[in-house]
Amino acid sequence: MDQKVGLFILLAAGLLCLSLTPVSRAEDLVEDGLGDDVDVEDELDLGLAGAEEEDLEDLEGDAQDEAPPAPKTPPTPKVTYKAPEPMGEHFIAESFDRGTLDGWVISNAKKEDTDEDIAKYDGKWAVEEMKDSKLPGDKGLVLKSRAKHHAISAQLLRPFTFDTKPLIVQYEVNFQLGIDCGGAYVKLLSQTPDIDLDQFVDKTPYTIMFGPDKCGEDYKLHFIFRHKNPKTGEYEEKHAKKPDADLRTYYTDKKTHLYTLVVNPDNTFEVLVDQTVVNSGSLLTDMTPPVNPTAEIEDPDDQKPEDWDERPKIQDPAASKPEDWDEDAPAQIPDEDAVKPDGWLDDEPEYIGDPDAVKPEDWDEDMDGEWEAPQVPNPACETAPGCGAWKRPMIDNPNYKGKWKSPMIDNPNYQGVWKPRKIPNPAFFEDLQPFKMTPFSALGLELWSMTSDIFFDNFFITDDRNTAERWANDGWGLKKAAEGAAEPGLATQMLNAAEERPWLWVVYVLTVALPIVLIIVFCCTGKKSSGSDQGQLSLTTLQEEFKEAGRPNHPATASSGLKKTPATPAAEYKKTDEAQPDVKEEEEEEEEEEEEEKAEEAEKSSPATEGKSDGEESPAEKEEEEADKEEDKEEDKEASSDEKLEDDVLRRSPRNRKVRRD
Repeated sequence: MDQKVGLFILLAAGLLCLSLTPVSRAEDLVEDGLGDDVDVEDELDLGLAGAEEEDLEDLEGDAQDEAPPAPKTPPTPKVTYKAPEPMGEHFIAESFDRGTLDGWVISNAKKEDTDEDIAKYDGKWAVEEMKDSKLPGDKGLVLKSRAKHHAISAQLLRPFTFDTKPLIVQYEVNFQLGIDCGGAYVKLLSQTPDIDLDQFVDKTPYTIMFGPDKCGEDYKLHFIFRHKNPKTGEYEEKHAKKPDADLRTYYTDKKTHLYTLVVNPDNTFEVLVDQTVVNSGSLLTDMTPPVNPTAEIEDPDDQKPEDWDERPKIQDPAASKPEDWDEDAPAQIPDEDAVKPDGWLDDEPEYIGDPDAVKPEDWDEDMDGEWEAPQVPNPACETAPGCGAWKRPMIDNPNYKGKWKSPMIDNPNYQGVWKPRKIPNPAFFEDLQPFKMTPFSALGLELWSMTSDIFFDNFFITDDRNTAERWANDGWGLKKAAEGAAEPGLATQMLNAAEERPWLWVVYVLTVALPIVLIIVFCCTGKKSSGSDQGQLSLTTLQEEFKEAGRPNHPATASSGLKKTPATPAAEYKKTDEAQPDVKEEEEEEEEEEEEEKAEEAEKSSPATEGKSDGEESPAEKEEEEADKEEDKEEDKEASSDEKLEDDVLRRSPRNRKVRRD
């Protein structure tokens, strides 16, 4: 029973933990998201304190002229958004909280090699709050048009040069309406003398392209950099390997996510989403195609010789077909040992025309031909082993060998698989510092999207990781805390998940039903123990206990001369928790006592005693009678003490203890 109660408590504790998960999660988000510089609760406390001080001053000023007015209800606190402020070295820090596109240039160019109708970069941009903003006053850059080309860019405070410090690029994206097909990546535009942001197009040279991109079920997180060939001076795109993490949630949950790229001077890189690493590697080994080409290549002019033999096995030319090989033998033959079963109906067809079928009234024999009843199984064949002409069953031909083929042997002229010879790669070079890329001087977004209202915010480029983390905590951290606090409860999340994945309803039903079933099983189906069954103790068991205690089997039996109490009939025994004597053994004892009494009476009625007169008793006989009476008294005392001892043993017996009630 204790185990059942323990399991029930564990189940209840588990359900309680599940119910408290969303509350604790929201509290953690608020604690983690709010930094030392931005604390919504502190601001609210300060605001309320200021309001209370003003109310107190007004009350003290009016107290001299009139009675103090009734206390006013304090105004409902309003959460205000505080724009993040860059602290430390940075190259661009844009939060769009001014509400304008000052410093940004919208492209007026046309895309080459594209239909005239869609070639122009005429997609609309706006600075506004999110549709479902949890922080009033937080604004960002919004891509407003769908199925159009968009291009916008801004100059950095100064060009970024790849030297001895890392590059950190981070910004926020929120797919407010989800995303069907489109990108949300940024381009770091290379520093060139003829750069014109007003003519920013897809072919404008860039150094790095980074950010999310999705079309269909292909979820990408780009990191591409353009590497300059030191020999030819040409640029080639190098793509990072695909992340191992599942990126689907970032495109579908309609939350604001922080995308961060870190490129270090030691040629390593990290890609982070919400400050969690989802991809990392080396610029030298984890890019496609590799930064450095191979030292040798296959000779394009080399050709395989005509007599080159690539066959590892050939047919044995010395082998010949055996004389007894019969290629014409069939694979199966009739079984000559088969016998037609008794009762086979040779003259009965397997199918007959349906005798109950009737020709349709609209049947036209000139148009439809002669009418025939549909075929049905012959009822005469149901009880017979078969109908129709009997044929012997077919069996495999033991003499069948098939077409003879020469066995295969190792080819003595085998030369292996031919490959072109290797020659030195004329384009070989070795760049051990691919981190030193082309400097860039502007940040731009050149996008095509089938979904509108993509929200961008808090663009930040720096060479100090601590500065980037402070900017992220002041901006994205506050959004995360607000979204977490407004997140629906566990029940709402479960319903939303079940709408996307209906099979979750089965999991929910099992999760709810299983604890209920276990509770019913543990609490309502336990076996009830009978107190009378556990309380009864046979005399045989008591005898064994007396033997272990070193006492005779029957402490108050006739052998000791004790008086016997009349035995209790079996019908008078009651079902109680106390030990009951064995009825059969008591009946045997009663018979023994009766036999002893008869023997004593026989001795008294013997001739020796009959010759004496009742009234003539000698003094010696009187003394013997008195001595017998005293012995009887002493024996009665001993018997009472023995009975008490027996009762004490019975009470101390562990098998006679009452069962504790749960």
